[in-house]
Amino acid sequence: MDPLSEVLSLLSNQTSFFGGLKAGGNWAIRFPAPDNIKFNAVVQGACWLAVEGMEQPIWLETGDCFLLSRGRPVVVGSDLALPTIDAEELYRNAVHGVAHYGDVEDCFLIGGRFSFGDDADILFDSLPPILVIKSDSEQATVLRWALRELVQELSNPSPGSALMAQNLGHIMLVQALRIYLAQEGSGAPGWLLALSEPRIGTVIQAIHADPGKRWTLEKLAELAGVSRSTLALRFKQVAGLPPLEYVSRWRMQLAARSLRGGQLTVSSIAQTLGYESDSAFSNAFKRIMKCSPKDYRARQMNGNNR
Repeated sequence: MDPLSEVLSLLSNQTSFFGGLKAGGNWAIRFPAPDNIKFNAVVQGACWLAVEGMEQPIWLETGDCFLLSRGRPVVVGSDLALPTIDAEELYRNAVHGVAHYGDVEDCFLIGGRFSFGDDADILFDSLPPILVIKSDSEQATVLRWALRELVQELSNPSPGSALMAQNLGHIMLVQALRIYLAQEGSGAPGWLLALSEPRIGTVIQAIHADPGKRWTLEKLAELAGVSRSTLALRFKQVAGLPPLEYVSRWRMQLAARSLRGGQLTVSSIAQTLGYESDSAFSNAFKRIMKCSPKDYRARQMNGNNR
């Protein structure tokens, strides 16, 4: 499994919501900050998008998509100078997940909101606050297809529509992340930027393929075809942390998944991930996850039983 697929499969998707908004006339609707990530697309018409903390609003047209990766409120509307309407109030009267505002509905947006656990930091921390994908982009082909299908599921719900909408929403999320990956050299240091650089990406793939291996800086540098000092410097520049620290953090992501599963013992997890003793594994887990493996497992089990 490639690293992007693997990381996405590890994330504990706590909640997700997929729906739409049909509005017209003069309108401005304020949406609260999403817990983690929000994806929307303009199906019909055009509107303004204002993101809290950004100076300039963004004009969106039919087919344009945007990905919000930070917990920031946004305002969408025909005129951002108008008093805003609370989206949560509006969606209380939604029909099949689609909210309506105005007598003439000339703008239609659909999208999804994904709420992940703390393990999502590895993926989303390096993303810009907003990623806009224009409809005329060649990379947006898959998004346009998924968008058409999602519109169909929301407009004409039938048995299985909820699951279809969820899967289509995830396809759109993955494609948006792929597009970001293709923009090499852009963005702040982080995991996605590191994955887009060939040499560093090769190192990350090797770590993911064999996380329990006794990795050293020398072995990783050989894979990248560079010196140890060059790898150490470049890896930290693009990933934001040293190579061996990445090895430790990835192991803890895998350990957290196994602990959530509740079947493997702490000792067996430690051995699988290359630790010679339970105490060494426990110390590494505490340093990164801020609690012991046993406490982490207990919290997860208590949370699932609520």
